[in-house]
Amino acid sequence: MLTSKRLSAIADYVLEGSRLADIGSDHALLPVELVGRGTCPSAIAGEVNDGPLEAARRGIAAAGLASSIEARKGDGLEVLQPGEADTVTIAGMGGALIVSILEAGRLGGKLDGVRQLVLQPNVGEELVRAWLLEHGWHLAEESILEEDGKIYEVLHALSSAEARERSEELYGGEPLLPGLTSEEDRRLKLRMGPYLTRRPSEAFARKWSSELRKLRGIALQLERSDTEEAAARKRELAQVIDRIEEVLACTRTDMSSLS
Repeated sequence: MLTSKRLSAIADYVLEGSRLADIGSDHALLPVELVGRGTCPSAIAGEVNDGPLEAARRGIAAAGLASSIEARKGDGLEVLQPGEADTVTIAGMGGALIVSILEAGRLGGKLDGVRQLVLQPNVGEELVRAWLLEHGWHLAEESILEEDGKIYEVLHALSSAEARERSEELYGGEPLLPGLTSEEDRRLKLRMGPYLTRRPSEAFARKWSSELRKLRGIALQLERSDTEEAAARKRELAQVIDRIEEVLACTRTDMSSLS
């Protein structure tokens, strides 16, 4: 069984019967768990570096699953043939890197036949949400958790004929805060999560309290510059800080009502 809360959260999103490709699989813990528990009949563990690739192969062999899981060396989705997997998991990377892997896969036809993505960016979650929205994937669910002093977000996206319509409903509708334009509201939901902003969560509050401290530090540094560019950036940051503070205030109110 998986001992990592982060990997367990990813595994729980994978649908029964999925043909899995785990990109950046490291020790192949996720494929071994999902094939071992019977969720996935088969899996591919992709790794670009020899050390993790060999670790994956050892883990697969130790679990007795070499007939069902194949470890392959390759960069991102290059380890796949089009139509070979219907589910892709990518975890433990920055959001920009995850987006670059998905985009290269999209352009190369490697996402053909893929109907499910489970993604866990370490940073830059808004970049991943924006890519999913732009390319016709519906963010079906997302979660946030804390493990070993770090906070992680896990995104579960689906591709379907109704994906664009459902995405418009998700990012449209009632704004998070009064007075926001539709574009401002969409940007805020992409940044903070359209589901996470609606749910009271200690992990969410801790993450964005930390982000606020970082943003205020940047704003303080900008005070030392008298350029027009610095002034514009400071105004932009002030607005972002205000919006995050307002969302956090609403979240804390919701959490208080539940206690």
